[in-house]
Amino acid sequence: MYKIASTIVALVIASAGSVSAVLAQDSKKYPVVPPGARPSPNFSAGMHVGDTLYVSGQTGTDPKTQKMPENFEDEVKQCLANIAEVLHADKMDFSDVVAVQVYLTDLDLFQRMNAVYTGVFKEPRPTRTTVGVTKLAAAGAHIEITVTARK
Repeated sequence: MYKIASTIVALVIASAGSVSAVLAQDSKKYPVVPPGARPSPNFSAGMHVGDTLYVSGQTGTDPKTQKMPENFEDEVKQCLANIAEVLHADKMDFSDVVAVQVYLTDLDLFQRMNAVYTGVFKEPRPTRTTVGVTKLAAAGAHIEITVTARK
């Protein structure tokens, strides 16, 4: 009887260890930084948790020149290109995106933003929230986008 009970206890402990190992692996958390990018001391460009990637808000600032495009459509394209760099650094792309948050300093720019956006995000498009804000942290930015992607 003692031998059976100790065997059951050993199996329960071994199973709990296996479950813990699987849970720990699934909840693996690490920062994602595109190659050649200068990491910020304040936040990560992306954070991978489990099978989900959370991409920090990206603006249209060109990472090479540190300048904002003058044309709004070019600003949106660069913003999306910056997001693509973070996605690709974690072996994902726009088809893996499940949620998008768009921040615009002028909601009159919505249709112009949407024309570029729909060229990048194909059907079925991710969920999206668009918010009008008075100002963004990046000087001269008219748009900031953050996404959540999942494999």
